[in-house]
Amino acid sequence: MLVLMVRLERLRADHAEALLAFERENREYFARSVPDRGDAYFAEFPTRHRLLLDEQDAGGIHFHVVLDEEGHLIGRVNLVDVEDGSAELGYRVGERAAGRGVATAAVAEVCRLAATVYGLSGLMAETTLDNAGSRAVLERNGFVVVEEITLVGKPGVRYRRALDTSR
Repeated sequence: MLVLMVRLERLRADHAEALLAFERENREYFARSVPDRGDAYFAEFPTRHRLLLDEQDAGGIHFHVVLDEEGHLIGRVNLVDVEDGSAELGYRVGERAAGRGVATAAVAEVCRLAATVYGLSGLMAETTLDNAGSRAVLERNGFVVVEEITLVGKPGVRYRRALDTSR
């Protein structure tokens, strides 16, 4: 397996065009494992992007794009519902980069940022039991199962990872 080198950048206004193209290009691929975002997401993307940047400026979320060695957007990794030292982790990697260690590396980097830059002490994440790839990414990054849940009508699990903020 050829592992891609990745770089995370905090979401900015100038990422909008590349992010929209990424989401459109991978829409069908993502819909195989997570609920589709719906047509409104794409139609209202410019407004939504501006609102997310405003919320990020307020500290309620931390969104990142994942770039390959050549600077192409190949994924995203986000921290949402930031409150009381904790946040919910979400991520997605495009089809062309899947299976090459991108999600594992991106999640590792956002965990580092969460502890050192954002001052968070813990992260939560959820996935369905049938999403073996997502479960592997979380477990490789030190997340442990804390409870069984139902997610989008399917059996799932909720994970937690404590972060070392002493660095």
